[in-house]
Amino acid sequence: MLTLKAFHLIFMVTWFAGLFYLPRLFVYHAMNKNQETSDTFKIMERKLFWGITTPGGILTILTGLGLITYNPGYYLSSPWMWIKLFCVFMLIIFHIFCGYYYEQFKKDSNTHSHKFYRYFNEIPTVFLFVIIFMVTLKPVFS
Repeated sequence: MLTLKAFHLIFMVTWFAGLFYLPRLFVYHAMNKNQETSDTFKIMERKLFWGITTPGGILTILTGLGLITYNPGYYLSSPWMWIKLFCVFMLIIFHIFCGYYYEQFKKDSNTHSHKFYRYFNEIPTVFLFVIIFMVTLKPVFS
């Protein structure tokens, strides 16, 4: 179980690295007016989304499900776990939006400003805080 937990944490860090960095690339891409530079951003975004972020997300979810199977009665009856799972669900939605914005940049049809992406970039931070506090403190709700 500890090995699976270690892999879960490693994949989670990988996923979050992509969720933090991809929107930052979108900020710079949205500010860019040069086609050659835009083409470079497209390559970086593709490699980050498909090579790091998506595999990290999938492996995080799979290892997390594997961990739940060790004691499903405990985990699925714990309110902190349901809050964590809600945050993971929201991160999946965020990830899907990242994929959508990636496709928009790929087609040169982005409609958002760099300021939009600066705010968008902060969303996973909120979920990271909640997830870490839930897993670490395991608060009891009455």
